[in-house]
Amino acid sequence: MDQIVRPLKLILRKAAALLLWAALAVPGFALDSQLGHYLGQVPPGELAPGADRYGPVESTPPVAGVYAGDKLVGYAFVNADWVNSTGYSGQPIQILEGLSTSGKITGARLMAHHEPIVLIGIPIEKINAFIRGYVGRDVLSLSQAESDRPPVDIVSGATVTVTVIAESMVRAAVKVAEQKGMTGPAVVKPVARELDPSHIAPDDWTALVKEGAIGRLSMTVGDVTAAYKRAGNENGAQNPESDDPSASFIDLYVAPVSVPAIGKSLLGETGYASLVQSLAPGQGAILVAANGAYSFKGSGYVRGGIFDRFDVLQGDSSIRFRDRDHTRISDIRAAGAPEFRDVDLFRIPAGTAFDPAQPWRLQLLAQRLYGSRDKAFLTFDVNYQMPEAYLKPLPAPPAAASAPNPSAQPIAAPAAASSAEPAMWHSMWRGKVVQISILLVAIALLTLIFFFQDWLVRRPVLYDRVRLSYLVFTLVWIGWIAQAQLSVVNVLAFLSALRTDFRWDYFLMAPLIFILWFAAAASLLFWNRGAYCGWLCPFGALQELTNRLARRLKAPQLKISFGTHQRLTALKYIIFLVLFGISLSDLGLAERLSEVEPFKTAIILRFAREWPFALYAGALVAASIFVERAFCRYLCPMGAALAIPARLRLFDWLRRYRECGNPCQRCGNECPVQAIHPEGHINPNECIQCLHCQMLYHHDQKCPVMIQRRLKRERVSATSGAGAGPDALPPRRKISETQLTP
Repeated sequence: MDQIVRPLKLILRKAAALLLWAALAVPGFALDSQLGHYLGQVPPGELAPGADRYGPVESTPPVAGVYAGDKLVGYAFVNADWVNSTGYSGQPIQILEGLSTSGKITGARLMAHHEPIVLIGIPIEKINAFIRGYVGRDVLSLSQAESDRPPVDIVSGATVTVTVIAESMVRAAVKVAEQKGMTGPAVVKPVARELDPSHIAPDDWTALVKEGAIGRLSMTVGDVTAAYKRAGNENGAQNPESDDPSASFIDLYVAPVSVPAIGKSLLGETGYASLVQSLAPGQGAILVAANGAYSFKGSGYVRGGIFDRFDVLQGDSSIRFRDRDHTRISDIRAAGAPEFRDVDLFRIPAGTAFDPAQPWRLQLLAQRLYGSRDKAFLTFDVNYQMPEAYLKPLPAPPAAASAPNPSAQPIAAPAAASSAEPAMWHSMWRGKVVQISILLVAIALLTLIFFFQDWLVRRPVLYDRVRLSYLVFTLVWIGWIAQAQLSVVNVLAFLSALRTDFRWDYFLMAPLIFILWFAAAASLLFWNRGAYCGWLCPFGALQELTNRLARRLKAPQLKISFGTHQRLTALKYIIFLVLFGISLSDLGLAERLSEVEPFKTAIILRFAREWPFALYAGALVAASIFVERAFCRYLCPMGAALAIPARLRLFDWLRRYRECGNPCQRCGNECPVQAIHPEGHINPNECIQCLHCQMLYHHDQKCPVMIQRRLKRERVSATSGAGAGPDALPPRRKISETQLTP
């Protein structure tokens, strides 16, 4: 026992240290400016030609003068100090910029970033070349003219990253120029307006579009081709989505549904009430719906969690949306609304300023593929201005003019409707009735398998066919078709919600995931984690089916000693503890680190992903050829999260003999995940409830105890059939060592 306890204590100490490190040393929370540090790395002449020294760092946000002798020639600053420059990674992209006293960018260098596409795929020189494209440009004119900016397709494949760089460089430089009193084209600041709570929007789709409550962008394939030609991009112009130039490229509609009048018209009273419940006070939301050959969503959000084909711009803020901000809805309630291919709600990320009463625009990034992997890009805008009828009238100017109140905020949304009204998730469930029914039938069948396991495992051939069929169903239907793969991300999100503002509505929006979670949680009380891990996990099924095929092809199996195996199983608990610790301070970072799970690559995207992810997932599947369920055994943080409460189960369904473990080792040697201790007991934290040991328990050709009982029955049968004489008894047979250990 001491040999087990000491390594376990060592593992727990290391896990605790890692957890403390994760909670206290997560990047992204060092808010102090890095300007002074960066100035020591970049010579003044690189930011301003002819400069030979920097002045002191001053003001808030920080800026430093750049001097040639005693003459001030410009200013140095970091874009992230002045504006939001959060990139694809969720971390700020930091660029040191130089701005002349006349308002021109005179130098820039990328100083720090955490962008995965740049770290593993795009050469850093391409990003730097893009940044250098801004040197010599007048930022005050750049802020007014999108066409003067370097083309985004200079860095194909890193669109989110370079778009953030472009926006943040210009907006930060404009703010510095304004603070330093530089002149340029007049920037008209919008007057603070308030929404009129008494206004009632029409409930007719056409009327909403006509009055401007819904913004629209409609383009044909020919329109987009012409835009590429005007931009001088022949690669884009020569690769249209259709040979018919009149075919629809996109017919896109956008509306701020957090505005009560608009939200109630488009979502209905019930849908709007459900939306309000999901929003924090002051948080906004927009609806985006579209038809056409081009999707405004694309597939980037599935791979990386961020929607990379559009963003929302207001003032100097650029708002990007992640999958956690997104909800798909089934229909629009306004009368006469068209049938859309995509109808989606996007919540403005918490903590991001957005005033629907002020002008804003949705910027769509169009892309066309040419060659084998290259893309040509263009941006198109949907400008949105709240119709005057939805706003309170401007007050008449008083005799003594006073400045408008800059702190005016949109009115708070009314309280949600009573709980008796059905919520928006109801429509999500109604839209997936068939899938929900299939999954419920599958879970009911699995429940019957467990309740009547003794009857099933007494029939080894039937048991094997049932398990094989169920695993194929789990992989193909639950995984690849329904894409209902649970992940440790779900665990972390649930735990985070418990600590913050928990709402069932958020989790009910994904019916299949919710049902699987409920089934997995309920099964913990009966069969520990094995019900999900052993039967309902698509990636687990993929590993087991791969190993079955490998064994049929006579692939050698790697035997791991029980002592080594027991120590390796601690890895998945450490991984889970680290992820959990990080999630306490940065849930977004924890979600990205959860890519240690290959589920998104292997199941959701079916390996159609960037090569590092596909290679990693493929390597884990390949490992299962030689070690059955290698990832499940040693690395899966999801399995660890489910295993921790495993000892809370109320029942023990797995039967054992006194002889199990001493002397017989057959079950332990054949357990696919080595969950049976050499002493004979089953570790509930590692057991996947495959029932193989129960099949052996009842097998009178494999289990020594059952063999003895069968032989005894045969002797009794032979005695009763041939008479009571001693010559009628067959000789007794001893159980050999080979029967005890396969």
